[in-house]
Amino acid sequence: MDDQTTLSVQDQVSAEEWKARCDLAALYRLVRMHGWDDLFFTHISMRVPGPEEHFLLNPFGLLYEDVTASNLVKVDLEGNVLPPSRYGINPAGFTIHSAIHAARPDVHVALHLHSDAGVAVAAQKGGLRPISQLAMNVYNDVAYHGYEGIALEADEKERLVADLGDKNLMILSSHGTLSVGDHPFSAYIRIYLLERACRIQVMAQAGGELIEWDQKMQDRVFGQSSEIAGNEFFKEIAWAALLDRVRRESPGFDA
Repeated sequence: MDDQTTLSVQDQVSAEEWKARCDLAALYRLVRMHGWDDLFFTHISMRVPGPEEHFLLNPFGLLYEDVTASNLVKVDLEGNVLPPSRYGINPAGFTIHSAIHAARPDVHVALHLHSDAGVAVAAQKGGLRPISQLAMNVYNDVAYHGYEGIALEADEKERLVADLGDKNLMILSSHGTLSVGDHPFSAYIRIYLLERACRIQVMAQAGGELIEWDQKMQDRVFGQSSEIAGNEFFKEIAWAALLDRVRRESPGFDA
């Protein structure tokens, strides 16, 4: 078959799936731009619009700056690649993301990181502490999952989703952080706030005695933040602005 008759990925998928592919590739580029990538050992997934239980993952082995809408890998909940691809997927990534997408139909995007600050807080007995406004924005929405080694065992799925429950953020002990959302911006802004809160916590702990926190104030700030994060109009405007940033600073993601 010559080049003129070879169909592109965009030609083979629905407009809705292509948009999801572009949004997910942009998330990978944003993670790289923040310095949150761990070569290719973390992962972000997005549910493919439609009745099938399919989701997209990064091609295992490609650096985040090389992830594009076209080379993302589509899989089902059993791990079958659809259609067959020359790329594989991270087995641990499949375990985590298939569990979440199967258990939480409200989740369209799941984002998992191994950042230095996130792992540092994940290694602390007390986990995240609401000592900054950034932490207070998300503190009430953070779940915890105990360390079970590299996530390769299928039986961990049940425990992971039970620990996540209906929350949208998770600290995986000795491992890293995770966020979920019904929109790419929701998952992104949650991990952005959590990662910055973790970094500030580690910095503050190195500087001396920490302030005491107040539960009443914590609840107030969390409520204020939730009103902004849940605004559909704001999500669309903010995500469009982030896509513009990716186009400027990491072009080619939507190819």
